[in-house]
Amino acid sequence: MTNLIPGAYRNVSISDVDVHLEEGPLRKHFLGRDAYRRTRWIVARHGGAASLLEVGRDDEAPLFAPITAMEVLAGPDETAQVTRPDLDVAIPSQIIRAVEDAPTARCLVVKGMYGHMSFVLDPDPIRIRVLEVVPPEPAKLFDQATRILDVAEHLPPILLENDEIDLELVAPPTGDLLVPCRGAEIDMPGRKVDFLDQHPSVRDWTLLGCTRSLQIHQWFYGQEPNRVVDLCPLRLAVDRKRPLLTKCCLFEADIQTEPGLAAVPWGASLEQVGEALAYLAEEVEPHWAPA
Repeated sequence: MTNLIPGAYRNVSISDVDVHLEEGPLRKHFLGRDAYRRTRWIVARHGGAASLLEVGRDDEAPLFAPITAMEVLAGPDETAQVTRPDLDVAIPSQIIRAVEDAPTARCLVVKGMYGHMSFVLDPDPIRIRVLEVVPPEPAKLFDQATRILDVAEHLPPILLENDEIDLELVAPPTGDLLVPCRGAEIDMPGRKVDFLDQHPSVRDWTLLGCTRSLQIHQWFYGQEPNRVVDLCPLRLAVDRKRPLLTKCCLFEADIQTEPGLAAVPWGASLEQVGEALAYLAEEVEPHWAPA
């Protein structure tokens, strides 16, 4: 099982011991000792190293009871200890960010926000690519997804990859431009930039837009523009090698899904973005749950 993360950090005990961190000395040290009834895992530390143990008791009802079972889940050569006060270790998609500090460790013991400590065993985060058009910046969809994962206790550990389509980079080098809305805040010195949502007087321009923009242009002016650069992130999402979250303004109310893809409407709510993330996560890790 990958991505073993405690559902509650209070189930993790930190114990500094005077024995070596191999199974024999650890069993001799811990078996028969009383442990709090919420304690399921112990991070045993000695000489700057750590091992992760899973423990059990014959009777889980008393406040404290002797440890009668113990298994070493990760030894000192497999375990890294990381201090990340910027991470809430109770949130799977936050604690998993610590992999950047110890990318080869089987077990990451993380001291995070509020001084709380937890761990992730055999980290294998789901990596979701988020494709969005900028400006405005930051990319709204990536920002929304990040905010959701910052508080999502029920989702498996997810890392987002920000992939941006920059209006200013894809625009033709010369000529007037028409972009869908003033919110784009595009600034091209020496170029005339108009905004479709302001219904400017028609002229010879290049539309940086999508199918919906073309429909609006046709509605306003009774014709299509002479030149169009398609900026629909859904249509441009040709790389489907990993799960993809994007948006399309042709979707007005509901998210649209297919294997490896979730697309939200333009102007999607946080609830819709969360629904899309949950769909993609369920595809990759259908049975994952905090331990």
